[in-house]
Amino acid sequence: MAFESLSDKLQKIFKKLSGQSKLTESNMEDMLREIRLALLEADVNYKVVRDFVEEVKQKAIGQQVFTKVSPSQMVVKIVNDALIELLGSADSELHYAKGTPTVIMMVGLQGTGKTTSAAKLANLFKKSNKKVLLVAGDIYRPAAIDQLKALSIKVGADIYEDRTGTKPPEIAKAAYKKALSEKYDIVIIDTAGRLQINQELMDELKDIQSSVPLTETLLLADAMSGQDAINVANAFNEQIKLTGVIMSKLDSDARGGSALSIRKMTGVPIKFAGTGEKITDLEEFHPDRMASRILGMGDVVSLVEKVQENIDQEKAIKTTKKIMTGSFGLDDMLSMIHQIKKLGPLGKLLKMMPGMPKVSDEQLQKGEDNEKMMEVIISSMTAEERKNPDILKNSRKVRIANGSGKTSADVNKIIRSWEQMKQAVKQMSPYAKKMMNNVKPEDLKNPSGN
Repeated sequence: MAFESLSDKLQKIFKKLSGQSKLTESNMEDMLREIRLALLEADVNYKVVRDFVEEVKQKAIGQQVFTKVSPSQMVVKIVNDALIELLGSADSELHYAKGTPTVIMMVGLQGTGKTTSAAKLANLFKKSNKKVLLVAGDIYRPAAIDQLKALSIKVGADIYEDRTGTKPPEIAKAAYKKALSEKYDIVIIDTAGRLQINQELMDELKDIQSSVPLTETLLLADAMSGQDAINVANAFNEQIKLTGVIMSKLDSDARGGSALSIRKMTGVPIKFAGTGEKITDLEEFHPDRMASRILGMGDVVSLVEKVQENIDQEKAIKTTKKIMTGSFGLDDMLSMIHQIKKLGPLGKLLKMMPGMPKVSDEQLQKGEDNEKMMEVIISSMTAEERKNPDILKNSRKVRIANGSGKTSADVNKIIRSWEQMKQAVKQMSPYAKKMMNNVKPEDLKNPSGN
């Protein structure tokens, strides 16, 4: 998980400080020393660490009212504000062209995932009902055009391709002309990369910039490459002027040093973060939300957005009605679990919830194994048994266990889980009823609110 190591260390530092009755010069110096070490161990650039610690120190010294909040609360607030500023404050939003298509050029070294990220970006725009045109501007890498074409079909975006040997700047110009005439909202140009930065690559990108009115030039930076990502960003920015960074593989970097350093060292903000290999694993980068996650305070806003995007509201309403009438069966429990799984890996969801205890990989794996077992066992039941589990006597349990390749103890475990969930949703019934009364028919027809 991104920033996991840093997050753990910072939370331990604040926990230690929470035992102090007041903030003194001595305990503040100890705290700053530990923050400095935590950031350096997270591979944050040493200049960034020096400036960050100095900023926290000055803000802490400048606080006049120490009696209103505890020392740890005050320091958490100061560190949170400093992290937001470090990660990009308010300049991380994507810019859009007015009256013409928004044109985004993807740049970066070979192997950073430009083509896949172009499709992920297109998928994000498609969710907002934008008309998207992907442009196959990498004519050198074998199968690059075929890869982009396959991905365009997957996300439901159109593609502009030219296999006649036309140079990328001319391809970009022709694609933009098509976008204008056919009223596309977004044009995403995939470009060629190299194993290392060279002038030939830069000249081609400059020619594309001259050929079409670019709104954004986004660099694909590999979070796993550490401080090399900063060097690459600086090299590109010097020649073609970047407007933003897509930090790929951020989910795989437990340290997160490059993400915390890149904006300060290059002046280029992170605008998107790649969080996995799936086409849906790209998120808009919000510095305030990321700072909150790093400090272990969760990210409720992103969690709510995920629920709105992925949960089938009509199914949720039907399940709620069953809860209220007491007809909550095993199929309903399985449906709820499937809905939750749509939100993403459980580990990521837990990190978005404030105050959640840390869950080990072993515990997460055990939870996933239980879900799979539950699905297999419930699938081995009859429709009547799933609807009314109370009829499951010993002979039925033995039959279900044999049919699913599990044991009677496993079947009993699923039934106990259902009973516990039934009791929990029964207690939630008054809130569910209130929610039902507030739901309007038009909300179901247009759940996104757009």
